Amino acid sequence: MIESVRIWLRAIRAEQWTKNGVVMMAWFFSVADSSQRDIARGWESFLMALAMAMAFSLVSSAFYLLNDVSDYSADRLHPTKRFRPIAAGLVDRFVAVRVALVLFATGFAYPALVVIFLPSRTAAFATMLGYTVMQCVYTGFLKRVPYVDVATLAAGFVLRAIAGAAIITAYISPWLLVCTFSLSMFLAFCKRKSELDTAIESRAVLRHYHPRVLDVLILIAGFASFGEYLAYTLRSKMGLSFPYLWVTSLFVFAGIARYVYLAWRKGDVGRPERVLLSDRWLWCIIGGYAVAAVAAVAVEVVE
Repeated sequence: MIESVRIWLRAIRAEQWTKNGVVMMAWFFSVADSSQRDIARGWESFLMALAMAMAFSLVSSAFYLLNDVSDYSADRLHPTKRFRPIAAGLVDRFVAVRVALVLFATGFAYPALVVIFLPSRTAAFATMLGYTVMQCVYTGFLKRVPYVDVATLAAGFVLRAIAGAAIITAYISPWLLVCTFSLSMFLAFCKRKSELDTAIESRAVLRHYHPRVLDVLILIAGFASFGEYLAYTLRSKMGLSFPYLWVTSLFVFAGIARYVYLAWRKGDVGRPERVLLSDRWLWCIIGGYAVAAVAAVAVEVVE
């Protein structure tokens, strides 16, 4: 029984649910925004945003199952993906499809109920629906189109952030949305570089990626992410309210530089969630960012 649970947790990639933390971004930044403190006050908004993150986790897991069913033959050629439950034959493909449908229904139940009782949050449901349609198109053919596949994955993170804002009717800065898109592109390009180095035969689209072009795109996306975040700390309402917030951009730059270093040293950047949980330098950078962010807000509050 326990082993069966572990197999299914691997099949739905529960460890990747951390990616849906992007849904919480609007709530997180609204806590320190004086114009939105009423929105973030108390537990209601936090729990609503958290429930939306869980709903996206279930829907994304449904797509992981469908993708693994679709990529069954290719995954069996991959050095690590061949150990995934579906590729390894531990989970029946027809059962996986049925479970995916259940996850879809369960994930959509929450935003649907919210719309029934709070019609003003309809945008949250519409955003999740848009995300689902986009993922269906991605699974159908976009994942076979070079560079467009990466852009589609990055757009998915932007939709997550928008849904997180819509579910609590919070404002989210356009700078943050653009930064989310470019940072997602950066991570996806690093992942493609890793796959190009280790498992080019496992994914047909990789044959259309050029190593040097990927290196250039990684640098462009990385610098763009840093520049956009710096602009957010200097030009947004949040940045104007907390003049020292720009200091946190130094840690963003350090994190991007560390990730580029790992990508070029052939680190395991093919699985970003694992890198973020295992690399001690990235942990130090994330910790430094958190301390700097709290300090930037605290200094202004005390003054």
